Amino acid sequence: MPPTASPAVLSQDAWLPLAQAHAARVDRYAVPFLQRRHTGRKHPVEDFLFTYYTHKPGQLRRWHPGAGTVLTGPSAEERLGWKHYRALDETERTELHLEPGLPAVTVDTEAFLADRREAVDFARIILGGTLARPAQFGCFGLHEWAMVYRQEKFQLRHEYLTLRLGGGGTDQVVEEHRIRCSHFDAFRFYTPDAVPLNELQPTRSTQRELEQPGCLHANMDVYKWAYKLSPLLPSEFLMDCFELSYRIRAMDMQASPYELSDWGYPAIRIETTEGKAEYVAHQREFSHQSQELRERFLGLLDTSLPRAGEAA
Repeated sequence: MPPTASPAVLSQDAWLPLAQAHAARVDRYAVPFLQRRHTGRKHPVEDFLFTYYTHKPGQLRRWHPGAGTVLTGPSAEERLGWKHYRALDETERTELHLEPGLPAVTVDTEAFLADRREAVDFARIILGGTLARPAQFGCFGLHEWAMVYRQEKFQLRHEYLTLRLGGGGTDQVVEEHRIRCSHFDAFRFYTPDAVPLNELQPTRSTQRELEQPGCLHANMDVYKWAYKLSPLLPSEFLMDCFELSYRIRAMDMQASPYELSDWGYPAIRIETTEGKAEYVAHQREFSHQSQELRERFLGLLDTSLPRAGEAA
């Protein structure tokens, strides 16, 4: 392997503004969510990334420079109490010509890989496989409709929302369309009556073969794979993934069977020819953007972490 590049060294004056800017970027989304949660209110679109995914606002707000960067200064010492950070040893400090006594910390990639090697390897498989596959654009967001198909027989989903076509009209849309969802984490929320209508029967074990870059849920999940590898990846990249996922969720719900115009999300009427065209236009753009993120993601991993079987 080629020699490892010297790590970037950021002084406290350089990295603290980056951490503050990141916190402000997160707060745009997190503060309204926390205010709603405090008062017991829900939002069907804007709560999703904090309730469906497991990364909490406080975790997201923590800024990480990513693997291969050294943070110096008194404020850096706090990170020694954070998981997967370490202080530089004397040999490293000497090589970087750091002044004696200056706190210096970095992401502990060896400790992370000891704990999370399988997560890194699986992320590479999912991201690389999806990156290599052709996108499919004919689903029209019908996964959300299948989740409420004949729902009066089952537990109501999003009980505080109404169906803009009513129960019968919603069921008719499902019955008149081809349902071909490839994403297990969408398919698993189908009502029992909708399950046999799906042309595919995705499972957790077939996830790595079925995920494709036209799928809104697969594209939202780039954010999931990014936070699962925190703090290895720069927080700026994590927020790029978060914000794409946020935009996708908004469009996903606009194309859903719910009436959300009063929430500020006018319907994309996928039951019409015009609505289908609008949906696919958004879907293509999100596919392009998510593929760019996958390429960046894999590039960050390849430049900072060895693959299984390679020397560190």
